[in-house]
Formats: sequence, structure tokens, C-alpha cells
Amino acid sequence: MNVETIGTWAGLVWNALNETEVLGNKEIKKITKLKDKELYAAIGWLAREGKLNIAESEDGKELVLSLVK
Repeated sequence: MNVETIGTWAGLVWNALNETEVLGNKEIKKITKLKDKELYAAIGWLAREGKLNIAESEDGKELVLSLVK
């Protein structure tokens, strides 16, 4: 795993979120086919760049993500 790879994963997540308003991490995994560690690395990348809104689902079992507008 290297920075370029994580950037590619971040692009997959960004594209998935750009198509919809809000997605849960399970939905993003299904769309992007990323594994857990890949998804969380991508989320970290996008969060560090200030591109994500991150919240927990009502039951606290899932992250709910959307792009900063």
C-alpha cells in the first residue's frame, strides 16, 4: 500500500458520494468493492482534505458520509 494507491481509493469513494447525497460505509463498500482497511484509508484521505462530512448512523453501527458542498 502506498500514497498513490490510497489516493486512487479516495477517488473511488469521492465518485460514489458524488453520485448521491449520503451513503453509509456498507453501501460505499458495495459500490467501490473496497475492503475495510482500504475504505478507511480513503475516508481518512478525504477527511484530511476537508472533503467529507462524517456522522454515525442512528444506531451507531455505521458511518454516514457525504461530500462537503
